[in-house]
Amino acid sequence: MRIFGKGRHRPSASWRQATDRAFTLIGDGRYEDAGALLTRAADLEPWLSESWFNLALLHKFRHDWEQARAAGLRAVALLDREAGAPDWWNVGIAATALQDWPLARRAWQAYGLHVPGGPSVAGERAGMDLGSAAVRLSPEGEAEVVWGRRLDPARMEVLSIPLPSSGRRWGEVVLHDGVPHGERTTAAGHAFPVFDEIELWAPSPVPTWVVLLEAATEEDRDALERLAAEAGYAAEDWSSSVRLLCRLCSESRMPSDEGEGEHLDPHDHSEPGHPGPLGHRTDGQLWVPERECGLAAPAALVRGLLDGWVADSPDSRGWRDLEEVC
Repeated sequence: MRIFGKGRHRPSASWRQATDRAFTLIGDGRYEDAGALLTRAADLEPWLSESWFNLALLHKFRHDWEQARAAGLRAVALLDREAGAPDWWNVGIAATALQDWPLARRAWQAYGLHVPGGPSVAGERAGMDLGSAAVRLSPEGEAEVVWGRRLDPARMEVLSIPLPSSGRRWGEVVLHDGVPHGERTTAAGHAFPVFDEIELWAPSPVPTWVVLLEAATEEDRDALERLAAEAGYAAEDWSSSVRLLCRLCSESRMPSDEGEGEHLDPHDHSEPGHPGPLGHRTDGQLWVPERECGLAAPAALVRGLLDGWVADSPDSRGWRDLEEVC
C-alpha cells in the first residue's frame, strides 16, 4: 500500500518516513493524523506525483471527494506515463462521486478504457455497461456480498436483495473501489470480481420485506421470483441464496452456488439444517417447503403479489409473517 517515488530521483528520507508512518496510521483508522503527515510529505516533495496520489487515496478513504479530486488532478499532472496509472482511476472514482461526468470520462479514457459516445458535456454520464459483478456491502462491518450490474468502472446497481443488516436495498447504486477483493465463479466456469463498496451513490425507494413461504416445490418458489420480476421488482429465496463465510473465504475465489443439494461446502460457516440467513443447507433433504424469502416491492403491491402467487396454486403455496425490514 505504501507508494514510493520511481521518478526523477529518490525522495528524501524525511518523505519516506512521513509516508510510511502515515499509512500505518491509516491502517489504524487515524485519518486526521495521517493527513497531517501526508500533507507534510507533499510539502517536502511537491514535484512527486506519489505525494498527491497518497493524499488523494487518503481523501478517498475519508470520502472527501472534493479534496480527492483536487489531489488526484495534481498527481496526474506530474505523471511520467500516459495511460494505465492508478492515479487516473482514483480521479475517476472521485469524479463519479461528484457527478463530474466530463472528468470521469477523461479519467477512464486516460486509464486506457474505452468509453462509448462522444465528448461529455455537463450532466451527461459516461454510460458504460460493464456486465455483472459482485459487490461487498458494508466491508468494514457485517459485510455481505451481493450481485449487481456495473454501470461504469466505479458504480454498481444492486440486483440481489440484501439482508437488512447491510442497510442496503435492491435497486440501489453504490460507489465501489477499483481493486477486487475476491471472485465468485459459476458452474460454467465464469469468474466475476468482487468489489468493495465505498458508499451509497443513489438510494432506492423500494422497501425490503421478509416473508415465510410455504412452497411445495422449487417450481413454486421460482414462480414467485418470476412474478415479482414481471412486475418490475424482485423476490429472492434467502433460505437457499445466503451463506455465512469468514472474511478469508469471502475475499478468495469462491463458487457462487456451492452448498446446495447434498454436497457439503467446506467454506460455508452456516449452521446446517437451520433455515434462512443462519444456514441454507438442510439435513440430508433436497427441499424444505418453508422458505424465508426477501421481497423488494412497494407496500401497495407486496401483499397482492403474494396473494396472486398463492391463487395460481393454492394447494402448494402459502405465505405468512410478512414484515418490512429495510
